[in-house]
Amino acid sequence: MTFTIDRLSLHADGVARTATGTVHVAMALPGEEVEGEVIDGRIAAPRILTPSPDRVKPPCPHYRACGGCVLQHASDGFVARWKAEVVRTALAGRGIEAVVEAVETSPLHSRRRATFSGRRTKKGTLVGFHARASDTVVEVPGCLILRPELSATLPALNEATAAGASRKGEVSFALTLSESGVEVAARGGKDIDPALFADLSAIAHRHDLARLSWGSEVVAARRPARQVFGRARVTPPPGAFLQATAEGEAALVGFVRHAVGRAGRVADLFAGCGTFALPLAETAEIHAVEGEAAMLTALDTGWRAAQGLKRVTHEARDLFRRPLLPDEIDRYDAVVIDPPRAGAEAQVREIADSRLRRLVHVSCNPVTFARDAKTLVDAGFSITRLIVVDQFRWSDHVELAALFTRD
Repeated sequence: MTFTIDRLSLHADGVARTATGTVHVAMALPGEEVEGEVIDGRIAAPRILTPSPDRVKPPCPHYRACGGCVLQHASDGFVARWKAEVVRTALAGRGIEAVVEAVETSPLHSRRRATFSGRRTKKGTLVGFHARASDTVVEVPGCLILRPELSATLPALNEATAAGASRKGEVSFALTLSESGVEVAARGGKDIDPALFADLSAIAHRHDLARLSWGSEVVAARRPARQVFGRARVTPPPGAFLQATAEGEAALVGFVRHAVGRAGRVADLFAGCGTFALPLAETAEIHAVEGEAAMLTALDTGWRAAQGLKRVTHEARDLFRRPLLPDEIDRYDAVVIDPPRAGAEAQVREIADSRLRRLVHVSCNPVTFARDAKTLVDAGFSITRLIVVDQFRWSDHVELAALFTRD
């Protein structure tokens, strides 16, 4: 059967309309005519009959097997336009019109954070990314999106898999490039015992890892796994969240700085280890709120060792269950919020009921962002500025930052 691709889904599949509904086509672009057999709502082994002018040759040899990237077959301009359109469409679905003023795309070989999967096999070990919609692990030597330092850890991950993976299980390796080298935080392997501890410690030393943790236990901390946030140096707990690229972080921090403006007192909600709080402390007093106490301890230690920063207080608080209330919010000239993918529905309701006039909202999910934006707009806020930050190049992941203001 022959179909014409109408649009892309949120997962970047091509979507074609039929008399009975829609079908999905992987690696297809709008306007393309494709041919193939429909199986369970998807076209198996599609053949492109009429390619889009935005179609390009995927630069990575692993593209068809690896599930890490889903848009390498599209031009960079198309990907940027599509990600901006995802945000506009999500907002329009809530009756909100907004202009995306810029799309900031991170360059190749810039990802400083990634999660690999490791499995034992009959022939040895296998470490890589999952294939599309599959538990199959695909090796990705020479990955085009990763910092070379991360790719260079693959021999260490293979050794750690051989030492600590169960025969049928899978180990997840969260890699983060720090100021002093690569940190590895592993989960899902065997329970650690003295023999495994010794093996993993030797692997960390042999491959010069800055820090290696296995489950909840730090096996080797050879150097502080520091990150730089403004004037502060922070050592996050193992596996802690970090913006995926330095370029993406710089774009977000620059936007937040400008959007906060001259505010003298700022609350940073879902503050993590201080990505925004510490740079903002150069000009404003900050109250950082985060659910994980270990992250706040790292933030506080970094702040105390830094020079020239204003006062930073912090509070460990579950903002999903105990959001800041209007009388607490009213103490601040501006609020910065950077929630996880679920958004911040409860906290946004309290912000809407407060007297706050300036909110900077960073989001990694346009759908939940649009839901929360509707609450804010109904309370008198307007989106004054809006940008898209593409740290996950060629993926369907969309991040954004917006400034909300009201009179």
